[in-house]
Amino acid sequence: MSAKKNRRPKHKGSGTIFKNPILEQLTKTHIAIPLTLYTIISSCLIYYGIIEKGFTTPVMILLFFAGMFVFTLVEYLMHRYLYHPQTEKMEEFSHKVHGVHHDYPKDKKRLAMPPILALILASFFFIIYRAMMGDYVFGFLAGFLMGYTGYLAIHYSVHIFKVPGNFLKILWHHHAIHHYRQPDRAFGVSSPLWDYIFGTMPELLEDKKKQQAKAGEFIDPS
Repeated sequence: MSAKKNRRPKHKGSGTIFKNPILEQLTKTHIAIPLTLYTIISSCLIYYGIIEKGFTTPVMILLFFAGMFVFTLVEYLMHRYLYHPQTEKMEEFSHKVHGVHHDYPKDKKRLAMPPILALILASFFFIIYRAMMGDYVFGFLAGFLMGYTGYLAIHYSVHIFKVPGNFLKILWHHHAIHHYRQPDRAFGVSSPLWDYIFGTMPELLEDKKKQQAKAGEFIDPS
């Protein structure tokens, strides 16, 4: 089953990815674990860059925010092309890594990538960025990982907490439209920026107020 088939999500329960109970448990995580883990890793990268590599604070700040910005693009591209593939060959894979989340969007233990897999990806990005930019990777990757941390916090919040009555509600509505109405649009979670740039903003409905009401009901049906 692919999220693109737009099945109505279930607000209770949890999907099954693996029949093996050990593997199944490894697909779940408490949100506090990755948030804490990547904050610590990012802090260590910044410390090492300044203390051991001698980078000045302004340079590290610039690299940090550059990394955060690049993460938003990587987030968008992975969500659009890896989690919502255009080919049938990728359907089974996409369901395991993302489709179950579309089936059970309020499953708290599947709102973040398992730490083991995320650490493997972080190591991969470190190798790639180190080859591209040398020691600048310490500031850049710190920002990149904190971009991921921010994404996790936002993604968890839009699925678990009620829509806020401030400017942040756009993130709740944007992601709700992706889940509930237009799974082939609104791929940005931490920001709709790249949806604007690449033309995947949600299509406007005739009645915008009804659209927003539906979005609110989906995020918090109570």
